[in-house]
Amino acid sequence: MRFHTRKWVKPEDLNPNGTLFGGKLLAWIDEELALYTIIQLENPRVVTKHMSEINFRSSARQGDIVEIGIDVVKFGNTSVVLKCAVRNMMTRETIITIDETTMVNLDENGKPRAHGKTQIEFVKDRL
Repeated sequence: MRFHTRKWVKPEDLNPNGTLFGGKLLAWIDEELALYTIIQLENPRVVTKHMSEINFRSSARQGDIVEIGIDVVKFGNTSVVLKCAVRNMMTRETIITIDETTMVNLDENGKPRAHGKTQIEFVKDRL
């Protein structure tokens, strides 16, 4: 799994228990998956269609740094299925895993559009 982004847990990210709010973490994940898909499919119009079971395994506290990792599970005709894990850099524990998130490539009218991709492309290889 490739870890792309790190986030610093700040006071505004906490729930009443003093740990990272799950909704905030899911927003970070959804944004990271969208950015990853936009770069892979070279199209700024992508949406999240489906997330499989979300497994919260541990948490993070204020001051912790979390890291978001993504791997491609498969390329569909109009979609990409990704898996994700977030780990706490301070405690080395996995915070959350999501086995499958389906991201859909859209055309200018918001309809699914074939993307023609079959494998991961790295930006350095496009240059």
